[in-house]
Amino acid sequence: MKIETKLLHAGLEPDPTTGAIMTPIYQTSTFVQEGVGKNKGYAYSRTQNPTRHALEKNLAAIENAKFGLCFGSGLAAIDAVIKMLNPGDEVISTNDLYGGSYRIFTTIFEKYGIKFNFVDMTNVNNIKNAITGNTKLIWVETPTNPMMSVIDIQGIANIKNENIWLAVDNTFASPYLQNPMDYGADIIMHSVTKFIGGHSDVVMGALMLNDETVANELYRIQNSSGAICGPQDSFLVLRGVKTLHVRMDRHCYNAKKVVEFLQGHEKIDKIYYPGIESHPNHEIAKKQMRNFGGMISFTLKNDTTAAAYSILEKTKLFSLAESLGGVESLIGHPASMTHASIPREVRTQAGVVDSLIRLSVGIEEVSDLIADLKTALD
Repeated sequence: MKIETKLLHAGLEPDPTTGAIMTPIYQTSTFVQEGVGKNKGYAYSRTQNPTRHALEKNLAAIENAKFGLCFGSGLAAIDAVIKMLNPGDEVISTNDLYGGSYRIFTTIFEKYGIKFNFVDMTNVNNIKNAITGNTKLIWVETPTNPMMSVIDIQGIANIKNENIWLAVDNTFASPYLQNPMDYGADIIMHSVTKFIGGHSDVVMGALMLNDETVANELYRIQNSSGAICGPQDSFLVLRGVKTLHVRMDRHCYNAKKVVEFLQGHEKIDKIYYPGIESHPNHEIAKKQMRNFGGMISFTLKNDTTAAAYSILEKTKLFSLAESLGGVESLIGHPASMTHASIPREVRTQAGVVDSLIRLSVGIEEVSDLIADLKTALD
C-alpha cells in the first residue's frame, strides 16, 4: 500500500464484536480472565489496552516498522530509549537539539553516568569522529528544532557499527514526509502531539522499530515504568492519523508560500527552511523527504529579543504558544520558550539567537496567514 492508504488502513481492522469501522475506546483498567493465566490477550491496561494496541500497530506500519509503542509524551518515549543504556555508555546527538531532549539528557540521565556528546550533525564526519568504544546510541533530529538542520540518515547508518543504535526523532517531518527506517534507522521517535495527532488536543509519544529483541526490552520498560497513554488519547490519534496526508500537503503548500513572502521582506535576515535551495543539506532533504514540511524559522536584521517580541505580540492568526503541528498556525520564540532550558551560550552557538522566531504553519488560507505576518512585521 502507498503511504496515503496505509494511514487509513494499516494495522487496523473492524471491531470483531460489532463490526465498528472505528476502533472502540476501551475505557477499562482491567480485563476479566477466563481462568488463571488465561485471557484474551489483555490483562491490565498499563501493560496493554486494545485501543492503544491498535494505534501502536498503525504507527508501526506507516513507518515501515514491525513494532510500535505509545507513551504519555514524546519525552516519555525518549526516556524509555535511554533507559536501555548503562552507566558509562555514550550518546552522540546534535548541537541544536530540542530543548526538552537536551534537558532530559543533561539533567536526568547524566546523573546516572551516561555521557552525552553534542556535535554539528550536518557533517557526517563530525559524528564519525565522535564515536568511541563506549558509544551505544546516536540520537538524530532531522529537520532539527528550531534550526531546521537536515541530517543525512543514510550517511550515519553507513558509518556506525552494529553495536550502535541509530534513533531518529522524526517529529518535524512526520511519517508522511520521511521514513527513517528506509535509510537505516534502528529506532524512530515521534512526538505524536504534533503532526500525527494534528489537532492540538493530545500529548503523546511513540517509538517504532524492527528488532524484536530491542522491542521486547522497550515493552518491558514501558510496562515497568508505566508512562503509557490512555485509550481516549489513542482514539483521538487514530482519528488524526487518517488525515495526516491531507493536512501535511496543505502545511507544505502554505509554508512554501510563507517562505516566499519572508524572502521579500526587508526586516528578515535569515530564513531556515529545508525547501530553499541555499539551505544547508538541501540535496539531502530532497533525497530523504517527500516534501519540506510546515515548520519555518527566521531571524530579524534587528537581532534583539525586543524586536522579536514586538512581532510575537501582534500576530492574530499565528497564535503565540508552545508546541507545533496542529491545524492552526502557531508562532514562538525558541530562546525563551522551547529552548529556554539550554544555556544561552550553547543555544546561541547553535543559531538560536535572540531574534529567532519559529512558525508552525497551519492549514488556513495562506493569503490570510501572509497578511497576518505582514501586519505584524510592518
